Amino acid sequence: MQTPFVIALDGPAASGKGTLARLLADRYGLAHLDTGALYRGVAWLILDLGGDPADADLAAAVARDYATEKLAGADIRTRDVGAAASIVAANPKVRAALLDFQRRFAKHPPGGAKGAVLDGRDIGTVVCPDAAVKFFVTASPRVRARRRWRELAPSRPGLEESAVYDDLLERDARDAARADAPLTRADDAELLDTTHLSIDAAFAAACRVIDGVFRRCES
Repeated sequence: MQTPFVIALDGPAASGKGTLARLLADRYGLAHLDTGALYRGVAWLILDLGGDPADADLAAAVARDYATEKLAGADIRTRDVGAAASIVAANPKVRAALLDFQRRFAKHPPGGAKGAVLDGRDIGTVVCPDAAVKFFVTASPRVRARRRWRELAPSRPGLEESAVYDDLLERDARDAARADAPLTRADDAELLDTTHLSIDAAFAAACRVIDGVFRRCES
């Protein structure tokens, strides 16, 4: 059986990696997995139970019993869920519970796809260290905060951009400092700084890298 073609995108919140991952999956006909949604899903389930995301045993139990069907109608994109997800993602037991799911997705992409695009924070370093192409997508904190604020503002009247910025810095610190699979750039990952790039420009840059890998594989 042919080895699936896997593209890994890592990076901090609001760097553009999620949008880019979806565009790449569509462009190359690959399955897409937003791994951050898995942690957000676990966080939402904990909050829905009235639990504390910092309760390591509870979080691990919820992760082991995780199923997307349990999230029907859930809004996992809220600010509170995002903050809880960052705490949950620092739990080694949660990460272990979800790691196998992610690897199975990459090894056996659904829908008969010939490969997969996974975006998260440890795809190129932990989940799929042998991915055919790796990107580390980033942008300045101020730019990322502005993007996230614009995303949240319509549903959060009165939300201050400064509050989003402070939350983002706090989350960045947690993601980088956690003992298990911290956010870091893989040695062989292409750096894609989107601070001054439109999504179209970032997409074009990523496609040039991927097309180059395809050409080398065919030669």
